[in-house]
Amino acid sequence: MCRFLAYSGEPVFLTDLVCAPTHSLVHQSLHAAEAKTETNGDGFGIGWYGERVDPGLYRDVCPAWSDENLVNLCQQVRARMFFGHVRASTGTATTRANCHPFAHGRHLFMHNGQIGGYHRIKRRLEALIPDALYDVRRGTTDSEAIFLLALANGLAEDPVGAMARTLATVRDLMRAAEATEPLRFTAVVTDGETLTAYRWACDGSPPSLYYRETETGLVVVSEPIDGCRDGWKVVPKGGTLQARRGGPVVVSGPEAVAERIAA
Repeated sequence: MCRFLAYSGEPVFLTDLVCAPTHSLVHQSLHAAEAKTETNGDGFGIGWYGERVDPGLYRDVCPAWSDENLVNLCQQVRARMFFGHVRASTGTATTRANCHPFAHGRHLFMHNGQIGGYHRIKRRLEALIPDALYDVRRGTTDSEAIFLLALANGLAEDPVGAMARTLATVRDLMRAAEATEPLRFTAVVTDGETLTAYRWACDGSPPSLYYRETETGLVVVSEPIDGCRDGWKVVPKGGTLQARRGGPVVVSGPEAVAERIAA
């Protein structure tokens, strides 16, 4: 499974969270502690918001631990909102287009998990993406397909409801294809101002997700970047986290929206 980090708050240098901590995202690319695989070496990506509305994006297929450009970039870029992701492929090719985060307009999206039996429903799932959004699809991952379909379902206006509708559709396709592997969806999406994180799964076993509010802002991670769980809070299984930059963090437990993707 992949590992990721999201930050929202006062501008900070990316290196302070992505590279510098004891168990940083770069360290997790080689030594993840709470993932199925310790190594997440199938590419990486960072996305950040600077002076423009649309985010900047840097992705590559090199392992994060070996890319000097990533370290240098993170030392120079300071941002109020940014994502970082290290990838462990669940079956699709290791290409730049398949590396997270994915961007469209002002939105960034990244995912840790899988669509069970994706190869069996890929064609049908892609057929549901409207042409205008399908034209911007560059990769072959299930994650990007979910993102584009969620945009079509109203992600910009209703990030929780749109994602619940999207994953309910995915589950219907999985059932029709008699897919036996689970749908697991721990993910984060932002428009540069609001941030929504999900920890959903059809089998009750979503990948890990933590958050912490610091002096400068909110940090959301797959696993604690300081190597210690003290001070970190767990987003509950089936839960959702929502926050506007500079506003309160609202975490909801398992609700009907999550139950809609249950087995």
